[in-house]
Amino acid sequence: MFFSWKVITEDELVDLHGKVAIVTGGSTGIGYATIEFLAQKGARVYMGSRNQGRAQKSIEEIEAKLQKSGNDNQASIHWLQLDLLDPRSVKEAATKFSAREKRLDILVNNACHQSVGPYKLNQDGLLDVMVVNHISPFVLTETLLSLLRQTATLEDSDVRIVNVSSGAHTFVATESFVGKENLNKQFGDSLSGYIATCGYSKLANILHIKHLQTRLNAESAPITCLALHPGTVMTEGASGFLNSVPFLGWFLKRFMGPLFFMSWKQGAGTSAFAAAGMAVAEARKSKDEVERRKYEGGYLVPVAKISEPSTYATDERLQRELYETTMEVLGEMGIVF
Repeated sequence: MFFSWKVITEDELVDLHGKVAIVTGGSTGIGYATIEFLAQKGARVYMGSRNQGRAQKSIEEIEAKLQKSGNDNQASIHWLQLDLLDPRSVKEAATKFSAREKRLDILVNNACHQSVGPYKLNQDGLLDVMVVNHISPFVLTETLLSLLRQTATLEDSDVRIVNVSSGAHTFVATESFVGKENLNKQFGDSLSGYIATCGYSKLANILHIKHLQTRLNAESAPITCLALHPGTVMTEGASGFLNSVPFLGWFLKRFMGPLFFMSWKQGAGTSAFAAAGMAVAEARKSKDEVERRKYEGGYLVPVAKISEPSTYATDERLQRELYETTMEVLGEMGIVF
């Protein structure tokens, strides 16, 4: 790769024996590598994925890697059926999980809509990219919040909620998130328009995590919420994007990709840090209030660096509007918390 990126090591992550994690979109790409990191530290990890066959294949691959490396830490990886195109099924899956598990220490909302467009309205009149990237992760998080809060009361707990966003959120501007029409906002039918529309949904990821942190802080719940940009990673989505570029797609993927794109493992470094970074845990224990709150509602960029997102992402009014509109739309769908 042309650029040199620091690689997160196991020594920079906390011990996760006895801890439970969920990573969505874990059968490939950044999610796959994030699960590797967490399993290496001893966690019981649930791979959220729609396709059981594909998930099981990925689980077996990761387990084989752990065994080959001599990592005998009693970690385990399990399939969690999760179809983010259907928020109602996400609610059902999360409810069943909460009834089955006694704790949840880490939730990584990693899955992302893989298509570069055109995007479509679903049966509920919602744009599919916003459903997969924001609405369903919102449903998953809200449904699991009671279990996450419960875990946060346990001794030596370190509960974290992570939204994998994108630097593409800086490509868009918005004045309001009031009403369904603003959830469904699109930026044109060109390639750049499709990227901007996807970026709009990733802006929602940051607004969501910041508003959630504000809510949890108001109730003194010791839970750390983080959003992040993983970097330019050769995921299936990135591969699909390069292939979609007229005339030059094959050349860009074949020759430019290895120079400018991170590997899955490199790209997952910031996600792994957000989910289990030792520096985050140490900050939480600090007696200095500024240091203790250093990562709360924070936005990370590669590799594991605190940064500032766009001014729209930090707008508290937009954060409230997105929350209220999402709750309103879900209420119309019969999804309540």
